[in-house]
Amino acid sequence: MKTKILEPTKENITYAGRMLAEGGIVAFPTETVYGLGADAFNEEAVKAVYAAKGRPSDNPMIVHIARASDIGQLTPRLSGDIVALIENFWPGPLTMVVKKKPGIPDATTGGLDTVGIRLPDTQIARELIEAAGCPIAAPSANISGRPSPTKAQHVIDDLSGKIDAIVKGDDCRVGIESTVLDVTGDTPVILRPGIITAEQIEAVLDKKVEIDPAVLKQSTDGSLKPKAPGMKYKHYAPKADMVVIEGQRDKVKKEIERLKGLNEQLGNKVGVILFEEKAFIEAAHDFFARLRELDKENVDLILAGALSDIDGVGFAVMNRMLKSAGYNIVKV
Repeated sequence: MKTKILEPTKENITYAGRMLAEGGIVAFPTETVYGLGADAFNEEAVKAVYAAKGRPSDNPMIVHIARASDIGQLTPRLSGDIVALIENFWPGPLTMVVKKKPGIPDATTGGLDTVGIRLPDTQIARELIEAAGCPIAAPSANISGRPSPTKAQHVIDDLSGKIDAIVKGDDCRVGIESTVLDVTGDTPVILRPGIITAEQIEAVLDKKVEIDPAVLKQSTDGSLKPKAPGMKYKHYAPKADMVVIEGQRDKVKKEIERLKGLNEQLGNKVGVILFEEKAFIEAAHDFFARLRELDKENVDLILAGALSDIDGVGFAVMNRMLKSAGYNIVKV
């Protein structure tokens, strides 16, 4: 398959939308990461996305819509909480898991009776969905398990020759995937942390938000039925081995230098990821791109300094960092 690389002109977006409507799969930029889209109601197209990514079929997809009113195509009713979240966070990097309407294929929802829905805030994404004329199921546009793509080149590196088209855009503004919030019960539950934090959601809903236990630890339960992407399988992994160094800042820096020196004496090429202590937004923006840069440099080992998870965005980045490292942590 020859993958078309498309600049985001009006004509090309219309063309890519027609591809999606006809069952093709197209990568496109959002504010979080690049997505790999297919018609959410076309089971065969959705299965083609799983095949291109090498993604397990019980890993549900997030369905992207062009306007808030389109949510009615996907869920039978809107609670007061859902309406408040739409008014405060859409368009933007918040995915809501809601009860699904009949007619949405199991392939899109991982066999669940719920569906994750998001309204992206990038114009290219919304225009593309509008041009397709249907909601678009779109996981991240990368090989499953690899760092998520935040630049068009990342998508080209992973998926060129495997998908119909890539719509190029600017580098993704946020850099980590959306917050996923389960709003099917009385208490909202974060299934995947993101740049929209529990504290922000609590302020809008005036109620406590819980964090799903699977977010806080490595999943070893093979029977887990994931309600959101990233809950069950190994994610975001670079090619190199990776270790997260956790502890007081000065000690972390010293331990990184010590381990770097020891490994270089053994002939290993070592990469370091160490963000400024409170640069949480920068860390979110740069983390996946930094992993991919180090892959290009063919490092053997990545040493990463942990961020404070007291901050909500820091917590979200640490979720990705720990999964990238396979929970390989050194405490100092």
